Amino acid sequence: MMLRAQLRTLVLAAPPVLLGLAAVAATAWGLHLAADNRTIRALKANRDVAVTADAPPAVLLARVEFLIRLDRLTEAQPLVEALDGHGAVPIRDDAHYNLANAYLRRGLDLITQGKIDAAGPFVVLARQEYRNSLTLVPEDWDAKFNLDVASRLIRDFPAFERTVGDAATADRKRLWTDIPGTPRGGP
Repeated sequence: MMLRAQLRTLVLAAPPVLLGLAAVAATAWGLHLAADNRTIRALKANRDVAVTADAPPAVLLARVEFLIRLDRLTEAQPLVEALDGHGAVPIRDDAHYNLANAYLRRGLDLITQGKIDAAGPFVVLARQEYRNSLTLVPEDWDAKFNLDVASRLIRDFPAFERTVGDAATADRKRLWTDIPGTPRGGP
């Protein structure tokens, strides 16, 4: 009889104890999420908040977007690579796509300034990042279109694929595009 009474007490006491432990765990998890959300809000408000490479994927993506807005692409690249290690596919895709767009924008800006030699490495980096994005989400039409634009720029300047860095030279006579139906030569 005594064993039965002790077992009954244990069975009746277990649910409240387990619920209390679950409440403590949920509170700790909620505080952790609140801290992550504060960091994301600060980054979106253009406040520089340090983020480590082992931060949660959403925080890393917010930091990458912050760095891209400030045109600090060399700082964003390692965080995108860190996301590849543990981020969800949509977050990783967004990071690669946004970084590719930033590289392509920088390359196009340099082309419009007449700095064709300096634009090549950025266009090559944009192509690599668009391919990384398409590896994650093959049906992403925007990434396909932008990859096509970047690929046409490289085809316009073929010397960039054969040489490395800023020492690349473009043949000024081959600056006309290879778009079908477009005549070769001057405009």
